[in-house]
Amino acid sequence: MRICLVAAALIALPVLSACGSDDEGPAVTQAELSQSLQDKGLQNPELADCAAKVFFESGMSQNGLRVMVSNAQSGDPAELLGEEDSGKVAAAQSKIATDCVRLGS
Repeated sequence: MRICLVAAALIALPVLSACGSDDEGPAVTQAELSQSLQDKGLQNPELADCAAKVFFESGMSQNGLRVMVSNAQSGDPAELLGEEDSGKVAAAQSKIATDCVRLGS
């Protein structure tokens, strides 16, 4: 089960695809991120909600969140995050694996 959850948490990385400043466009909401995770294959809505909450609590920038909800694909999207956001994504994935695992079963 843990493998499935870790895989689900990693869904966020391949969907990253855009880059810009924090001043671009409207703020991404936790609900939008959850829906984006579901649209990209995370089938359990409770797990998507939990993962979105963890990503928000990680302190990611709005730019990083916009990258996560973007539908475009280009190259290695993980490279489009800043160093700080990349570290927060990695930490969030670990927390998702421990805090949200009960929701995936």
